[in-house]
Amino acid sequence: MISREKALELLKKYNKEPFHVHHGLTVEAVMRYMAEKLGYGDEADFWAMAGLLHDIDFEMWPEEHCIKAPELLREAGVEEALIHAVVSHGYGECCDVAPEHEMEKVLFATDELTGLVGAAALMRPSKSCKDMELKSLKKKYKDKKFAAGCDREVIAKGAEMLGWELEKLQAETLEAMQATEDAVLAQE
Repeated sequence: MISREKALELLKKYNKEPFHVHHGLTVEAVMRYMAEKLGYGDEADFWAMAGLLHDIDFEMWPEEHCIKAPELLREAGVEEALIHAVVSHGYGECCDVAPEHEMEKVLFATDELTGLVGAAALMRPSKSCKDMELKSLKKKYKDKKFAAGCDREVIAKGAEMLGWELEKLQAETLEAMQATEDAVLAQE
């Protein structure tokens, strides 16, 4: 598997905006946290790598998101299982590669939601999600004008793929982001 150092270099090669790098680091941390929590600790590095690299092509090729990624990842020697995981997070929106494994479903479900949680955190006096309550997140989620770029249908579809209630997905993602926020910020 690609080393974390090489994967981060790759992400930064194709993503110059600090926002996109931060998002990759956030999803990486959430995926590692979820792997541990859901009993996939021995696969945590793989889960995290999928989170880190999931938007590798988004900044430079937004019209080819999840289509350009395989080429970029293969050039870097990334294994096919990881390429499938990365691409599957765009299922239905950007590509027809469906999430098959639980890890891919978690990535699909949490990607958009981490963006919404992050946007909600920036609105707080603390600029942090660590003091955010689930009810506050749910209120922001219901407001379609808030973080309008975060597709609620994709989030709901992800919860359904996992067999989770939407509230469970929101609670688990918020918990993961609260637990990993300091570590993510330390890497920037």
